Amino acid sequence: MQEACCEFSQFNFKKMLKPTPSDDCLTRRTNAQETVLAALQNHRQPMSAQGLYREIKAKHSVGLTTVYRSLNALQKSGHIQHRINLEGTTLYSLTNHDRHCMTCLLCGQSFPINVCPVAELGEQLQDSSKFKIFYHTLEFFGRCGACAPAPV
Repeated sequence: MQEACCEFSQFNFKKMLKPTPSDDCLTRRTNAQETVLAALQNHRQPMSAQGLYREIKAKHSVGLTTVYRSLNALQKSGHIQHRINLEGTTLYSLTNHDRHCMTCLLCGQSFPINVCPVAELGEQLQDSSKFKIFYHTLEFFGRCGACAPAPV
């Protein structure tokens, strides 16, 4: 199974949950959306919708469809992001920081990239357009040191 590429740093979760005046109709979140956000905040690694469902269902009465709807609304409002691992599973996480990874195509392991080579570009794009950027992703694919063939 592929490992998630990055851990979350500490951040002010309550501040992130406060709607801003620039938010549209998505500022009002349902109890289910708040529960999904809280579950994601409690995990340092991205989670699948099914994993979130299992965790939330242990404490709350909620259906899998409700979890998917909540994830969809939260993603559209810029509160969460997703990435798809090599097995095709969608993994969700909060958008508190960029996620950049190098993923091995053979073993599926992901390795974090601790610098953001496109942060400045994102700021320039947002400043020069009417496009509000919530997050971006960057992922390189290849072979890790353990899987790469030895040099000849």
